[in-house]
Amino acid sequence: MRLFILFFGLLASSLTLADRIKDLTTVAGVRSNQLIGYGLVVGLNATGDGGAVPYTGQSLRSILGRLGVNVDGVLSDFDVAGTQASSIPADNVAAVMVTATLPPFAKPGQNIDVNISTIGAATSLRGGTLIMTRLRGIDGEVYALAQGALTSTGIEVNAAGDEITIGVPTSGRIPNGATVERMIESPFNRSQHIVLNVSNGDFTTSKEIVDKVNTVFGEGTASAIDGVSVAVRAPEDPNSRVSFLSLLENLDVTPGEPAAKIVVNSRTGTVVISRNVKVTAAAVTHGPITVTVSATNEVSQANPFADQGETVEIQNADVAIEEPANKMFLFQPGVDLKEIVDAVNETGATPSSLIAILEALKSSGSLRAELVVI
Repeated sequence: MRLFILFFGLLASSLTLADRIKDLTTVAGVRSNQLIGYGLVVGLNATGDGGAVPYTGQSLRSILGRLGVNVDGVLSDFDVAGTQASSIPADNVAAVMVTATLPPFAKPGQNIDVNISTIGAATSLRGGTLIMTRLRGIDGEVYALAQGALTSTGIEVNAAGDEITIGVPTSGRIPNGATVERMIESPFNRSQHIVLNVSNGDFTTSKEIVDKVNTVFGEGTASAIDGVSVAVRAPEDPNSRVSFLSLLENLDVTPGEPAAKIVVNSRTGTVVISRNVKVTAAAVTHGPITVTVSATNEVSQANPFADQGETVEIQNADVAIEEPANKMFLFQPGVDLKEIVDAVNETGATPSSLIAILEALKSSGSLRAELVVI
């Protein structure tokens, strides 16, 4: 069995690729924000919460009361026994959580997508409509209002005791279902510098970005704060700042090579080895020992003419030990990735055996890489 091994990186160390600064960094302060809200989905085909969830009835009563509908004596939260007593059926109503992502620079009046998920006993949201729901940020302020008919691709069918479920019928989505009501202030237009944060923190990458920006826009334009952040002097005028950043993010930079790393997925047997992995001098052999024990039970009959003869049970056991004659392979100092893969494949190692070999090399100090098992 040959192992499924992925090569991460270029095979030739002399070949490098340049990436745009846009793909390597993010602009500090230019970020999205998460919104959350609680609401009701109505219009379901008897797949709602019904009377199983008390807060669905409470929410329905509250909404109807705000709309001017007199619900006193019509919709009771609980009876004296502590169970929900409602003369208004809630089979077509479901309590849901509504979530959305507010993108950076979103202005009031713009629309964003929302996701809806049941939190009660509803079995499907198919065909439902979300009624007006406030979406709040982490500070508790309302930043958007959501409402509309939702789309749910999941479906559940029950018949004659059999059940078939396709997708997830208890969640849905409303494209452009929320309207932004409040803008989140951003320091983009107020700060003296634009700070670029490198997605994969690396001192070499930060240095390359600083050198590239200073070469194109002049010495002193960019300076490194640390291995992750780079500060860039930007124009104060918002229009000029946007144009400057457009030019800046499209500059090509050769990022630093990532640290040597081996990632092993023990469930699928997938192994990813980066190009910079090295192994010092080491000898490796791998071969499990198989011990087989077979028992044979026999009965010894006494001689018919033997005086006081007895029948005796005899248990025989055969023990066999099998050990494959796997050859030991030798890693020379500074061996490269291709030699590692070829040597491991020659042993016929399974994914679990490969993990054992890599862990042993790491423990011995011969493996010059970080070993990550997921």
